[in-house]
Amino acid sequence: TGNWHLVCSVILLAHTAHGCPEKCLCHTASKTADCKNRGFTEIPARLPPEIQILQLQNNRIWRINQNAFTAMPLLKILDLSNNSLSSVAPGAFQKLRYLQVLNLTRNLIHYIENKTFSFLPHLKELDLSSNSIIRLPETFGNSTGNITLLSVKHNKLQKMERILLESLPNLKVVLFKDNPWQCNCNIFGLKLWLESFLYRGGISDGIICSAPGIRKGKDLLKVPYELFGACPLRTAHIHLASSHQHGLEQRGSLKHGPHSEPGDSGHTICEPKPKPRPASLRHAIATVVITGVVCGIVCLMMLAAAVYGCAYAAITAKYHKEHLALVRQHGTPKEKEPLERSSA
Repeated sequence: TGNWHLVCSVILLAHTAHGCPEKCLCHTASKTADCKNRGFTEIPARLPPEIQILQLQNNRIWRINQNAFTAMPLLKILDLSNNSLSSVAPGAFQKLRYLQVLNLTRNLIHYIENKTFSFLPHLKELDLSSNSIIRLPETFGNSTGNITLLSVKHNKLQKMERILLESLPNLKVVLFKDNPWQCNCNIFGLKLWLESFLYRGGISDGIICSAPGIRKGKDLLKVPYELFGACPLRTAHIHLASSHQHGLEQRGSLKHGPHSEPGDSGHTICEPKPKPRPASLRHAIATVVITGVVCGIVCLMMLAAAVYGCAYAAITAKYHKEHLALVRQHGTPKEKEPLERSSA
């Protein structure tokens, strides 16, 4: 019995010296700490510094302290899915310079602040799906340009800043599914970016409009550019035909007021009404009508000339035919005179 207690004590001391928390299972060979389904409310302390995979899914973690990951600088994969996080403090992950995969799915996150994921130069996959996110920042942070996969599906996003996506030049896959996207002026920049992204070979599940009603259920890529004609967006002005650009800008500024901003969440204020046709379309229709009228008049004149020519030719032919018949029947006046003299 004494020997058994001694063995247990040695194992316990070795386990403690290794630094694995009581509720977790640490695997030295795979450098993995398995802490899932353990009821944690915070990031556990005393984790071994050499671990590269930390599994914390299915707990009740509701906050992440600033120095939570200081003791594990080599971490590459962090799974925090299915917890109770409602927000993430900027810089919470900044000590994880080698982190490649960050899974924050199935939490209660409402918004992401600017530079939340700063100083993660090796981050490749960021999964924010199945939260309650209503707003994303203009940037995820410094040194996040290597992200290749971004998922924001199953959230409450109505728009997304184009500048955020442009700050991720290595994106290969982006997932937008199941968000209440508002297909008005605020999403025009995202439409332009998505078209360019797909043209370059990117992969996406597309953006399906939830509002306004006339576009509900439609693919954003299939919404015509004309419907964004009155948007006071610089990107829209660049894209639309320069011949009608100035007039559209004036209409847009009158409609939205001098203090209207492109990024305002003023929702339907900047949304163009679908009924009035854009100026370019009206001009095109007028041009077609005028061209048709002119062509019609020319055709009528040509037809009248053809009828007149045919009638004139018929009359002339008839006249020559009758004259020839008379000549053959009576002869010419010069022929008649010798006949008359000879009879005399």
